[in-house]
Amino acid sequence: MPNVYCVRANNGQYADLFLKHGYTAIGWFEGTDLGGMRNRDDIHSAYSQKYPDDNRYVTGQQVGQIARFLFDIQPGDYVLLPPTNSEFIHWGIIEDAPYFHADGSDGCPFEHRREVKWHKTPVPRTTFSVPFQNSIRSSLTVFLVDHANEFFAAIGKTALVQPDARAAEVDLNAKVIDRLLQLDATEFEILVTRLLRALGFESEHTGKVGDGGVDATGDLDVSGMAKIKIYVQVKRYKPGSAINDRTVKALRQNIPAGAQGAFITTSSFTKEARKTAVEPGFPRIGTIDGAQLVDLLAAQWDKLDLESEIAGKLGLRVGLIPS
Repeated sequence: MPNVYCVRANNGQYADLFLKHGYTAIGWFEGTDLGGMRNRDDIHSAYSQKYPDDNRYVTGQQVGQIARFLFDIQPGDYVLLPPTNSEFIHWGIIEDAPYFHADGSDGCPFEHRREVKWHKTPVPRTTFSVPFQNSIRSSLTVFLVDHANEFFAAIGKTALVQPDARAAEVDLNAKVIDRLLQLDATEFEILVTRLLRALGFESEHTGKVGDGGVDATGDLDVSGMAKIKIYVQVKRYKPGSAINDRTVKALRQNIPAGAQGAFITTSSFTKEARKTAVEPGFPRIGTIDGAQLVDLLAAQWDKLDLESEIAGKLGLRVGLIPS
């Protein structure tokens, strides 16, 4: 079975060149061809000579990443490229070709390269679970992605999804969502408002049953360095239904200039809806589906400070274990 790796040299700064010329690349050892390296010990010896001021921890981490790039990543493995300034994650398959050393004449300073057949259609970040998105934010340059099953499912490679690998998690999600659907519209809006507070927002419940507009607002002040105003709409839909792009556009019309939006549902979103939510030139709208909502609630459960009536209806304990 193929593995899934992430290679994010300098946070994807040269993503356009990676995609245009069909490769992925890393730095280190400027001006040195690493084709003669045969194992991790060779890299460690060369690294210690090249960078003698690095301590044991740094040396071990950097050697591990270089070795992963040269030796662990195999032809047929999948590689992700998540530029930090993009709402999308690019992906491709490692070609059956050896490592090669480049001179950087194409404008990319990262000289150590592997050929990649990049897929023409990237995947929206919001397609993935909260844990998956958090893992992609790793500070490492080269790392193995833990949530391979989720990635394969997202790109339609169902034959590569390991059976029952997430069965228990999916079953738990379904049970939690069923409990969420026991809340009435107002109670669900209050729950989301409490979730915003747990995430650091000064939030207010503003919605009315059936108004179809903004149900909650939030303000986040990041230590005086940045401020975010967010307008939130929530929908309690049964699994199997999906929020469409027209509904997302309707929310967009209620978001003032300079603010952002969020759409939170117990169901899912169509592909068109997710694309519309991050369409350039309009306020960004975060899309949180049922599984992602469960992830967020699980992480923030002990901070929600729910009313006893809502907590009683949900009947959930820390970790979102149904009681």
